[in-house]
Amino acid sequence: VQLVESGGGLVQPGESLRLSCATSGFTFRYYVISWYRQAAGKELERITSITKDGGAKDYVDSVKGRFTISRDNAKNTLYLRMNDLKPEDTAVYYCNLRDPNDYWGQGTQVTVSS
Repeated sequence: VQLVESGGGLVQPGESLRLSCATSGFTFRYYVISWYRQAAGKELERITSITKDGGAKDYVDSVKGRFTISRDNAKNTLYLRMNDLKPEDTAVYYCNLRDPNDYWGQGTQVTVSS
């Protein structure tokens, strides 16, 4: 199983980013997939998950209305569109597969700062 995140970077408050998680080594379309983040000195936080067919999604309150999770089962890829970014969104972002073992990518750093 491989999960490879990309798309992070340094942005100013109010700007947007789209993260990607390219996957391989398992049948992507069979699984719920999630995005987590970890800010410096804080615990890992699950921020959103998406069902196998993309029909259902849930979000932590702090990102509702700003972040959108999506998936392309033909490309085995998960996405996270992040709009109106805030300094408190600064963190390393990870995609996660649970089958029930946990699989993680290496993470991608998102820094929101003026």
